[in-house]
Amino acid sequence: MNIGFVFFFNSILLGIGLAMDAFSVSLANGLNEPCMKRGKTFGIAGIFAFFQALMPLLGWVCVHTVVEYFGAIEKYIPIIALVLLVFIGGKMLYEGIHCKCDDCCCKRITIGALIVQGIATSIDALSVGFTIAEYNFYEALLCAFIIALVTFGICLCGIIIGKKAGTRLAGKAGILGGAILIFIGLEIFVSSLF
Repeated sequence: MNIGFVFFFNSILLGIGLAMDAFSVSLANGLNEPCMKRGKTFGIAGIFAFFQALMPLLGWVCVHTVVEYFGAIEKYIPIIALVLLVFIGGKMLYEGIHCKCDDCCCKRITIGALIVQGIATSIDALSVGFTIAEYNFYEALLCAFIIALVTFGICLCGIIIGKKAGTRLAGKAGILGGAILIFIGLEIFVSSLF
């Protein structure tokens, strides 16, 4: 495989496609915590970018080493994503409904929740390892880096949009954010059935 225009174009398209779930969750995070500091905003986008780059690389490694074992768990990936996102979304819904404080930042997103969100939104990217199987290690690494850059930019936009809307929605933002996460989990699961 030659690293040229087609390689970069395909990697960017992969990044855009893979980042859509992470964008939605980033939007929900911005809604949930509208007065989030700039450093945390970049950190959240970075976590999603990291996992979106890591999963295709893990898939690539699986293709080149333990493909028969990976094939056995591949059918459970949508179920895992559904469970993780419904759990996080349900928690956000519960907190949004039961939060009595007037502070716009009563619900802070924890690092544990972010890691679960990162895994849940990127776990389906394991299968991208099959699509880049013909790449050598350095090409796969470069593709993952491009995916990470695209995801970072898209998630940053999602958080910023969510923060602006969250400030206006104040107390109900957590409810909307939780509903979005549950919807994403259901969408990943239902789309895997067809």
